[in-house]
Amino acid sequence: MATTGAVRHLTVLYDADCPLCVHIRHWLLAQRRLLPIALVPAASWEARRRFPRLDHASTLREITVVGDSGQVWTGTDAFIVCLWALVDHRPKANWLATPAGRPFARAAMFTASAWRQAVRTEGPPAAVEGPACDDQCSVPR
Repeated sequence: MATTGAVRHLTVLYDADCPLCVHIRHWLLAQRRLLPIALVPAASWEARRRFPRLDHASTLREITVVGDSGQVWTGTDAFIVCLWALVDHRPKANWLATPAGRPFARAAMFTASAWRQAVRTEGPPAAVEGPACDDQCSVPR
């Protein structure tokens, strides 16, 4: 997809059947943000409506972030972009994007991915459901 234009809004596609992903979703919603972030279940009806040309099966395998100008980040890059959008974590994101910091970001993503595969529930895919909990859902306190 295109990568032109300034980023003014992000959409994070998260695995709604993964306890870790749902926890991170709630954590992201509780953070102070430098730009709006929408959180949409990966491969859901809403994700398919918003991004019809995206490979939705792949969004269930790794975190995917979509920018408002068509930018798409996956895996480690998506993790870094999420941190970049947060007030308290942008300096950390800038460091993680460097050659010195990138191995730490990759290690964090590898660990999260391994844990996610171990705990992911085996329910019906989110794509079968209607609109699910998105960025309008409340954050548990």
